[in-house]
Amino acid sequence: MRQGVFFPPFDGVADPRRLVELAQAAEAAGWDGIFLWDHLLYAGGVTKILDPYISLAAIASATTTIQLGAMVTPLNRRRPQVVARQAVTLDLLSNGRLILGFGIGDDGESGELSKFGETTEAKERGAMLSEGLEVLTGLLSGEPLTHQGEHYRANDVTFQPTAARAGGIPIWLAARWPNPAPIRRAAHYGGVFVIEMKDADDVAALRQRLIDEGADLEHFDVVTSGFIGDDPSPWAKAGADWFLSWIGPYNLDFGEVREMIVEGPRAINP
Repeated sequence: MRQGVFFPPFDGVADPRRLVELAQAAEAAGWDGIFLWDHLLYAGGVTKILDPYISLAAIASATTTIQLGAMVTPLNRRRPQVVARQAVTLDLLSNGRLILGFGIGDDGESGELSKFGETTEAKERGAMLSEGLEVLTGLLSGEPLTHQGEHYRANDVTFQPTAARAGGIPIWLAARWPNPAPIRRAAHYGGVFVIEMKDADDVAALRQRLIDEGADLEHFDVVTSGFIGDDPSPWAKAGADWFLSWIGPYNLDFGEVREMIVEGPRAINP
């Protein structure tokens, strides 16, 4: 099982140079991935927020092996065609280390969607995500795409270049356990980042659901998470492919975050 560090580019770490330093420390400490949250607003006293994609470009330029990505992006508040261009650029810059993470987003206490006139209706956001993924993956394929949908259009367009990673950029879909719709959606892509799963014993049920929905688990990532310092061993034994160690989101202090990252991932007990 691989392990990543997972935190928001907020407040005390809301400086691209500091994020680069944290990523270099993570790579040196043996983490397999570094993943940044994607938010425009956040409640609870958060005031400073950076864009994850520009931050990841800086990280990609300063590292060589660590996997990286925004985890997760609400695709319904970004244009799929713009994300496609950003993703390929970032994947080429990182020599094929990008992982894309998507979800439907949440208005939350900050009004992150409603304050900008975005839909807050969950079913509509889910439909937009599903359709947006069709457009995104079509553009990432490098083949001609025509799409006439309810939310998105693409009229005989071809995007080049394509990604550096063989087989294309992995796409993980966020799913709140045990909601069936996002698991069903994720089964058709490269992975599921399951949140609000408290018991590692539930991984077996998740894997079976994915198989029932058509997922090829030999070429698929089951991604779980816990707070930094939590023991990943139960999740590894249960069949998870990744464990993301969560830092934040409140009162982030650069020195404290760096210290946590330098400790490195916890050893997995057999």
